[in-house]
Amino acid sequence: MSNSNYFSIKSTIELTFKDSNTCTFAYNSFLPELKKAKSHRSRISMEKLNITLIFSIESADITAFRASISDVISLGKIIDNTLKLCE
Repeated sequence: MSNSNYFSIKSTIELTFKDSNTCTFAYNSFLPELKKAKSHRSRISMEKLNITLIFSIESADITAFRASISDVISLGKIIDNTLKLCE
């Protein structure tokens, strides 16, 4: 990642689910979106650990970081709303 700024930003977001099946559902739902989200200024990776999804974000600038955080939050809202519909 090229960095024309004086710093870079790294952060981790963890989403913890009620059970492993729900976490797997969310993981499989997020995966295609993350593969499409290519950027020179920011990277998002995802790891599944039992009932937790861990998103690692590395950005070259604050604007790219904010966009990446928004992507994760938006995907989380979609999963939350989908699970509520299925209840």
